[in-house]
Amino acid sequence: MHTLTESQVADLLDPEQLVFALETAFRDRYPSVLLPERSHLNTADGVFLTMSCYDPLQTSLGIKLVAVCENSDPAVQATYLLLDPRTATIQATLPANDLTAIRTAATSALATRYLARGNAATLALFGTGREARAHLNVFTRLFSYQSILVCGHTPAKSEAFAAEFAPSLPIRAANAQTCASQADIICACTNSPVPLFDGKLLRPGTHLNLVGSFQPQVREVDSLAIARAWVYVDTYSAALAEAGDILVPIGEGAIAREHIVSDLHELLSRKRPARTTPDQITIFKSVGCALEDLVAAELVKRAARKLDRPI
Repeated sequence: MHTLTESQVADLLDPEQLVFALETAFRDRYPSVLLPERSHLNTADGVFLTMSCYDPLQTSLGIKLVAVCENSDPAVQATYLLLDPRTATIQATLPANDLTAIRTAATSALATRYLARGNAATLALFGTGREARAHLNVFTRLFSYQSILVCGHTPAKSEAFAAEFAPSLPIRAANAQTCASQADIICACTNSPVPLFDGKLLRPGTHLNLVGSFQPQVREVDSLAIARAWVYVDTYSAALAEAGDILVPIGEGAIAREHIVSDLHELLSRKRPARTTPDQITIFKSVGCALEDLVAAELVKRAARKLDRPI
């Protein structure tokens, strides 16, 4: 069995194709797939996660194994297994760090297509790691921006990140207040345990993608930001089990469960409304969904076969 490298997986994942495949999957495949809740196993150095998905109509089965350890580099190490649904025989083994980052960014881009204003001109990124890079790559390939702001954990990281991409993109380092108050679209891709900015700074009409946190006590935005926004999630079950951005405001009494407008399936199948006015603030909160991993792995396998590089 041939195993691809991280860079080969990234090269085989075309953002436009992935966004289309994710849209089709959440709209049409989602009602029939089986998605057990993500398992969390605490380890001596962090947490071990497993995410599985089975599509009986496509006879497709896969599982992602993830180790998260903040004291390691990289802090997240993931592997994806495509399996034969009848025998559990491994059909393909994929390194999944870039796969996870790219599928997350593509899901954010999909939500942005439905929820953001069409005239969005300024993109802001919180974070300078793998996920922020994936969002920058996917969003600049699928959308056009007049200005891109980046805010990392330190000013030095922000400056270094901006300098790396400045020759080809209109990007500059900025502080959190500037990003929050000037952006039309915000992508928060951090492991910050506390809100990144004051929710009152958000301008009417802003769209936010929150992808960095996946634990009930951790959040990237405050309760005011959530309360001001129309909130959308990838899946209800995962969001209500893991999304601190939503669970903390619910616990505080700032919002109710009904504040969540829609999940991705309802949004894409038009069962629930998207943005209805230019002034609405919209938030897409993602904690990650195993269907996204399965779709991305399927695309990698298909692309590798076309290039005569079977896996």
